[in-house]
Amino acid sequence: MRIGVFSDTHANIEALEVVLKAIDAEGVDERVCLGDTVGYGASPNECCSLIRTRTAHTILGNHDAAVAGRMDYSYYYHAARHALDLHARLLTPENLQWLKNLPYEVREGEIHYCHGSPLNIEEFDYIFAKDQAAQCLEIWDDLAPLTLIGHSHLCKSFALSPDGVHEVVSDRFELRPGWKYIVSVGSVGQPRDYDPRASYILFDTEKRLFEFRRVDYDVKTSAEKIFATDLEPNFGHRLFIGV
Repeated sequence: MRIGVFSDTHANIEALEVVLKAIDAEGVDERVCLGDTVGYGASPNECCSLIRTRTAHTILGNHDAAVAGRMDYSYYYHAARHALDLHARLLTPENLQWLKNLPYEVREGEIHYCHGSPLNIEEFDYIFAKDQAAQCLEIWDDLAPLTLIGHSHLCKSFALSPDGVHEVVSDRFELRPGWKYIVSVGSVGQPRDYDPRASYILFDTEKRLFEFRRVDYDVKTSAEKIFATDLEPNFGHRLFIGV
């Protein structure tokens, strides 16, 4: 089975539509979203409605949890809180209820889908460095062969053995027997690795072959939609440089 996985759309419908088109062109059998459909961008309803109809699984992200009233986000900085408050007001009852019902995690075969670290699922901890991945060694027996996460907006891969952690620097690799992998799949709607292209991944469960993919989208239109609202303008400016 071939699976297309994406995360952190953040209400960017222009990026989402292009990513889904690219995933469809790959002839995948299943699509999975790892959360944060809302927050930051100008199209929360459009993104929720599209992802609801196109994915086999969608995971709860921290921004989704905040908008759905499932976590305290009072400690977020002002502009992020304002975006979440705005999205909570804009969402249709159907889309809001959908967010309220999203799971924190899904396990399917040898894959574990979650938004942040699998160590404390409901805490939404980041994994973007070796030392953070290494913390998961304490749950080695429960760790899936492949854990796919979002949250950091970075494309990062880590191979774990009981003896330690190695960062995988290739954009295309096979999962090796005896190793376990934690992969951050990047962001559809707000990349933060100085590459403005939208990110997604492909995984072939039979070949155990993993691939990062990037695709261009209409950044200008997405940014201009943000500028036309009372959202923080920097949410639009950062799209052009991928930070």
